[in-house]
Amino acid sequence: MKYVGAIDQGTTSTRFMIFSSDGAVVSSAQIEHRQICPKPGWVEHDADEIWRNTCRVIFDALDKAGLSGSDIAAVGITNQRETIVPMRRSDGRTLHNAIVWQDLRGSDYIERLKASFPESELKRRTGLLYSPYFSASKIRWLLDNSSAVRKAEEEGDLVFCTMDSFIANRLTGGDVTITDATNASRYMLMDIRTLEWDEGMLSLTGIGKDTLPDIVSSSGVIYGYTSPDGPFGASIPVAGILGDQQAALFGQACFSPGECKCTYGTGCFMLSNIGEEPCVSEHGLLTTVAYRIEGGRPVYALEGSVAIAGALIQWVRDDLGLVKSAKELDEQAESVPDSGGVYIVPAFSGLFAPYWRSDARGVIVGLTRYARRAHICRAVLEATAFQANDLKDAMELDSGVRIESLKADGGMTNSMPLMVFQADIMQIPVIRPQISETTCLGAAYAAGLSVGVWKDVESLRGYWKEQMRWLGTMDDKERENKLRYWKKAVSRTLQWVE
Repeated sequence: MKYVGAIDQGTTSTRFMIFSSDGAVVSSAQIEHRQICPKPGWVEHDADEIWRNTCRVIFDALDKAGLSGSDIAAVGITNQRETIVPMRRSDGRTLHNAIVWQDLRGSDYIERLKASFPESELKRRTGLLYSPYFSASKIRWLLDNSSAVRKAEEEGDLVFCTMDSFIANRLTGGDVTITDATNASRYMLMDIRTLEWDEGMLSLTGIGKDTLPDIVSSSGVIYGYTSPDGPFGASIPVAGILGDQQAALFGQACFSPGECKCTYGTGCFMLSNIGEEPCVSEHGLLTTVAYRIEGGRPVYALEGSVAIAGALIQWVRDDLGLVKSAKELDEQAESVPDSGGVYIVPAFSGLFAPYWRSDARGVIVGLTRYARRAHICRAVLEATAFQANDLKDAMELDSGVRIESLKADGGMTNSMPLMVFQADIMQIPVIRPQISETTCLGAAYAAGLSVGVWKDVESLRGYWKEQMRWLGTMDDKERENKLRYWKKAVSRTLQWVE
């Protein structure tokens, strides 16, 4: 029996999973890390804490499975994408806390860029829109505000890593400084067609090419080997990298144009495979690299991104103390037939797709004395479903093709009231696979393909199995009324930040 490992370095936690060669889960371990918020709209992580957690979850998962590192044929990495860690190339030392994808400190810089370079050209080159969401503004802020980062740049000893790059560097004992094309496509600095750093964007932002990792394929090649002194205690091929949302698309076996998935995690992300030719969205979506197998053409996806989904549950649990667990929130939500007219728009970091409004902030509207804790809990779940429906509508407008079903994955798919409401508001089947943590599975597939555990992409389709399906039963009048109030609630979030 061959085993493949996958590190999933996410926004709120790090997980390591071990899969057998038939795609079954063998073992898993997970640890949360701190969310550091120095100012409103700023979010940071301690990358060194994340590395310690990575080592620990690898130890724990191997121990649970009764395996040693040498039993693992290859390891893949998947990660929160736009988050940036500034690091010394020479010794891997971090120079500042990681600036997280949700962070808004680059907003002023993005506004200045808008005035000097047309967004239409940005979309043509990179597939992206102007937003502090992407890595370029975070890199520019670090160069402008961190003396340690500036010093490393002057000494020619600086690299701006996404978390895949940081983890790969630590795993290999500093042997590689790489990022794959899916992560590179989120820097706002990569040419979406050539999959190389774009000289024009580098010149525009003043970011040196020598401060960026090398761009590699997502699968089909061994990038390096884990250090025997590291958490595996053995030399194992590091052989697959995919950004978390692309990994979920890969794990859901969405290998043909038109196949669509939505991941319900810290944020909410919908991707639809559009094949080997990129297209520019006209309805607030992004064009991104879905994956690239070594020796093949890149495959692209349209993507809709929502910043706050599961993070809203975490906020209600940890910061408001409204519930003690996600399970309790579900129980409260199920105890009432609807939200009692309460709507929550969690624009904590502005609104992402399809609105792209960094001036927005979160609101709770429709409150009356009738509303109680259960109604607010239900509104928390419904907020994610409404946001996902906005993405679906935009995707259909861009493609001209109706989405007939939605493959759903991520931790929030364990919420029955959310999945029921999602099917109701979308009016299409929502389908959860047997392995709902498809992000890890996609990274494992990418690594296993590189070392021959699996033959090719098409052979992976046979491992996808449906576990549960939800069908909408809400009548059209009720649905239209709820959507009308949702859009009204969204309008109340706008122009809050002047």
